[in-house]
Amino acid sequence: MKIVGLMSGTSADGIDAALVSIVRRGSRPTITPIAFSTVPYPRALQQRVVDLSLHGQVAEICHMNAYLGELFAQAALKVIRTAKYQPADIHAIGSHGQTIHHLPQGRRESGTGLIRSTLQIGEPAVIAERTGITTVANFRPRDMAAGGEGAPLVPYAHAVAFSHARRTRLVVNIGGISNVTYLPAGGEMADVRAFDTGPGNMVLDAIMQETTNGKRAYDAGGRWARKGTIHQPLLTELMSHPFLTRRPPKSTGREEFGAPLVRRLLAKQKKARLSREDLLATCAAWTAEAIGSARRWVPGRIDDVIVGGGGVSNQAIMTSLRMVFAPAPVLTFDECGWSSKAFEATAFALLAHDVLHGHCTNVPQVTGARHPVLLGSVIPGNGEIRRKNRYLPG
Repeated sequence: MKIVGLMSGTSADGIDAALVSIVRRGSRPTITPIAFSTVPYPRALQQRVVDLSLHGQVAEICHMNAYLGELFAQAALKVIRTAKYQPADIHAIGSHGQTIHHLPQGRRESGTGLIRSTLQIGEPAVIAERTGITTVANFRPRDMAAGGEGAPLVPYAHAVAFSHARRTRLVVNIGGISNVTYLPAGGEMADVRAFDTGPGNMVLDAIMQETTNGKRAYDAGGRWARKGTIHQPLLTELMSHPFLTRRPPKSTGREEFGAPLVRRLLAKQKKARLSREDLLATCAAWTAEAIGSARRWVPGRIDDVIVGGGGVSNQAIMTSLRMVFAPAPVLTFDECGWSSKAFEATAFALLAHDVLHGHCTNVPQVTGARHPVLLGSVIPGNGEIRRKNRYLPG
């Protein structure tokens, strides 16, 4: 099957689109990349998404759901054109959408109990209508309905891509939020452990935007952070953040590591008279140290650390990671044969493929769900509707 995966992460900087071929023989699917493209969000749109996540109004959420659906559809069509295919050649689209709120700890309601919730926008009905392709979306809510946190979901794909018969691996994804997946040597899916570790690009990007009055969206390559000096007292304070000591299953987002936290960081910067470079260096080290602290929750040795996501290009983070995990080698997804930029979009193509074939793809010991479930809602494409509805012409 040829499937397009669509992903926009918590950094809200654009839509990644990966076109892949997936064939399942036996228990494990084989994934062959075909094409990849990115549709960046304009800076103003990125800010609208961030604002929506923190204090969005119902009318704006309603509008942006449909608007982002149009943009996701355009991203899918773009990667299909890049590969010189036609929409009719594509079997399905798997769209993660754009998370605007994620409440994995939940709230209690009288007579019902604990309610966990999450909201991704980017209307899949719009994607299916514009492309004519069956679209799978809303992957997280079913896991939450089964008692899980709805995240992380990509560890299923990590296990497919990076499991090794003789080497135990820690797969690290540094997106807006960072997460890890522990893959014991020769293990099965039931042996996988994974969880969010806390800060990633989200904090660093916000600091850069705030300290340059929006002139720079991020610290390209970690260039500014590498000029700075880590402020040890602030780093020690940051490492006491309660999320870091919370036992898995756990997931997080902008609610804990977004604008309110960044405002506090900027106040501490001013009080301690730190330069922008020092604050960035300290927060890059915090990202790496928080990832390193995940070792307390995994049961054994780590032979390889494999890093992907946008943070892999931040050399300040990567340098700190190599120090944290020494002597274990720290490799990138690209060094292991997978594109760091394309992997998360590829993962949602895989999730779409497997739900269409009746395979459960949540990992209950990772999310905390009571049992395996089929993830995603399926919106039929135009051809699927016509094949199954005898009242339609053609």
